[in-house]
Amino acid sequence: MSDRIGAPGYGISRREFIAATGGTGVAALAGCTAPADQGSSVTNTTPSQQATQSDLPTTSPPEIVDATEQGNQVTLKSVPAVHQAHPLDSMGGPVELPRVWAFATEDGDPSVPGPIVRTEEGEDIEVTLDNTEGKRPHTLHFHGTQKAWEDDGVPTTTGITVSPGEKHTYTIPANVPGTHVYHCHYQTHRHIDMGMYGIFRVDPEGYEPADKEYFMTVKDWDSRLNRKMAGEDVSYSPRTRNPDVFTVNGKAAPRTLHPEDGSPIIVDQGDTVRIHFVNGGYMNHPLHLHNHRFRRVEKDGGQIPEAAQHEMDITNIAPAERHTIEFEADAEPGIYLMHCHKVNHVMNGSFYPGGMLTGIVYRDAMDTDIFGQLMEYAGYEA
Repeated sequence: MSDRIGAPGYGISRREFIAATGGTGVAALAGCTAPADQGSSVTNTTPSQQATQSDLPTTSPPEIVDATEQGNQVTLKSVPAVHQAHPLDSMGGPVELPRVWAFATEDGDPSVPGPIVRTEEGEDIEVTLDNTEGKRPHTLHFHGTQKAWEDDGVPTTTGITVSPGEKHTYTIPANVPGTHVYHCHYQTHRHIDMGMYGIFRVDPEGYEPADKEYFMTVKDWDSRLNRKMAGEDVSYSPRTRNPDVFTVNGKAAPRTLHPEDGSPIIVDQGDTVRIHFVNGGYMNHPLHLHNHRFRRVEKDGGQIPEAAQHEMDITNIAPAERHTIEFEADAEPGIYLMHCHKVNHVMNGSFYPGGMLTGIVYRDAMDTDIFGQLMEYAGYEA
């Protein structure tokens, strides 16, 4: 388990977090007092379906896999799992996807998004898709790399499909620095929506990390597909896709603010903060930061010249796009939102706020009553 708190990346340690909260701790209440909405349509299951789901693992937050430390060899497998976007009854919850196909490393937990595969420019990594225990065909397609034809991961143009019971190794050159995405390209419209996507990060030569650096994947879901795959009697067609769940790194607010299960952007005043945004879904999301002006410094791995950068507070990210932004933590210490500015994307069912929302949290604000209240809503227990 990582010792870092907050969104996947390089934030503060658990020890620092506990110190910042004054050592008093915050507790999840069995009957949370946060507003609840019983009208959510994404969690209904029958007793028999609940029994089936109990046999499946529950997803964990995505881990960062340093391919360089592993000799540039990474293994990924697909694991059926239950995905709890927000497991409590606070703020329109619970919000659950009763069946996902999550990526996992050989020794890691299944996660949605999948593991963040990180390497350095100039390296070739070997990524093995292990489908020996799988029940359906899969492939792997990596954006942001110029690779051999047979490693493109598209079954209809390469003739390569990794069938159940098989393994296949792709050679992925790290020759395009930047933040990219990978996903299954077999029946893509369905397999991505079942959770088979993740981040591929290539650090350029001489890369200098920011004071705080985080990875964030946003995603829209039509839970009818996940419910159908879990055995519920619902109809679904990608042509009538109508998303009803919206997540940041797989979680819906307020769970997004959970320091370990969610993705708060934890900063100290004066920090330079870098966030790598990825859109893993099929809709555009105008992402807005409260009270902070940022510069977009990368797009799809391409460095944006300094002369073309300008201050902004919203970046509209299209499906599969990657935007890297930088800002200075120069506001009055407090708690400030980061969210999609499409209002229905910041809801859990009919409850507002929820969904695709997290926050910039200054360490100096962690010992306040309002932060403790947010931790109750998120279900954090220290």
